[in-house]
Amino acid sequence: MSAAPRRGDRRTVVRVQPARQVAFAVLRAVSSSDAYANLLLPREIERAGLTGPDAGLATELAYGTLRRLGTYDAIIRLAADREPDAIDAPVLDALRLGAHQLLATRVAPHAAVNESVQLVRDEAGPRAAGFANAVLRRVGQDDLATWTDRAAASARSDDERLAIASAHPVWVIRALRRALAAEGRESELDALLAADNASPSVTMAALPGLAEAQGEPTPHSPVGFRLGGGDPEPLVRASGGALRVQDEGSQLVALALSRLAPVAPGERWLDLCAGPGGKTALLAAEALAGGARLEANEVVPARAGLVRRALAPVPLEVVVHERDGRELAAAQPGSFDRILVDAPCTGLGALRRRPEARWRKQPSDVAELAVIQAQLLDAAVTALAPGGTVAYVTCSPHLAETSAIVREIVERRGSDVEELDARAALQAVAPPPPALPAPADGSGHAQLWPHRHGTDAMFLALLRRR
Repeated sequence: MSAAPRRGDRRTVVRVQPARQVAFAVLRAVSSSDAYANLLLPREIERAGLTGPDAGLATELAYGTLRRLGTYDAIIRLAADREPDAIDAPVLDALRLGAHQLLATRVAPHAAVNESVQLVRDEAGPRAAGFANAVLRRVGQDDLATWTDRAAASARSDDERLAIASAHPVWVIRALRRALAAEGRESELDALLAADNASPSVTMAALPGLAEAQGEPTPHSPVGFRLGGGDPEPLVRASGGALRVQDEGSQLVALALSRLAPVAPGERWLDLCAGPGGKTALLAAEALAGGARLEANEVVPARAGLVRRALAPVPLEVVVHERDGRELAAAQPGSFDRILVDAPCTGLGALRRRPEARWRKQPSDVAELAVIQAQLLDAAVTALAPGGTVAYVTCSPHLAETSAIVREIVERRGSDVEELDARAALQAVAPPPPALPAPADGSGHAQLWPHRHGTDAMFLALLRRR
């Protein structure tokens, strides 16, 4: 990647390690084109031919940098004596990558500095490289705690100080605090923020009736397991997709619906917001075992393709629609016995796995999403047959996306619906049941947490049509 030196140029040619090239490419794509790191990184690793420790290093550098972007920007602001927005985007991404290596990894400081500077030289030329070299050498003079304290000294509030230290935007901190307070557990905020910044282990699912678990069982899901280490992709391919990567919380909320009551042959099920298809595949395996019929819907064609691919290992005919879920459900009143509404949301419950989401989302997104979420849930209730159940799921604990939506629909539908005990439904499918405290408002919904359950922060509510 480095240019050859000219005759008489005695500087050492720095060659950038492929793992750093991959991490930098991911950072650039996230910054410049809103790419999703969890989708792009595996492709970049495969394209570069990285395996084993090199693939692990690329993952740590990309995800670790993205998780603590806010903290590193605050440190770079001090070390560079200028606002991050005033630094050319490729240079800033290289500085972020270098700062992460210097402050949060065991990478040798000279390698962190030299290769980050070379990335800048390749992208922006020698003058920018000199600037990057000076900034990173300044960063390397102190440790993360010292820099964080220095950056937090100018904060205007306790929440701003916590935002710098924990690498979470202030609005996300406040939303998470309110969600914990709804369970009387506001004191767990620091533990939750720390869990968001920890690298999660890879959790697998074995589609019931189609595959057997190949590793250590997960704490709660009856179909979940963890590998001892290494890349799970060979195992996924060898199984034809019957073994798959899936968060344990995602497994549990799907099973809470499919195993809420014995399945009557001929039941009609619907996954209303199916992309990318992990929960759909699990429901399909459960429907196959119980003699139910399943339909799926995904409004985005590319994601609908992912749903079809996820369903490939299940020998069940599943129609995958590509329509607005609100229209599809409203057009089939009283038709389905079980409906999953895995609603589009901010994704604040999966910040461990989608680290850039905390910087990409804004408070205004919540209000826009809440309108869609309520409309989807209302339409799903309309599509339920009498006695049918809808599972409302979000990968977010934000109260405006969770309990507020359920309360709105229950109040709007009146005697048409009743809320079931989602905590009991989750605990019924989990071998050792997870501890799920009752919300202060007395509702029946359930909230999983990364710091408490080791899962993404999945929310579940169950509504039955009378």
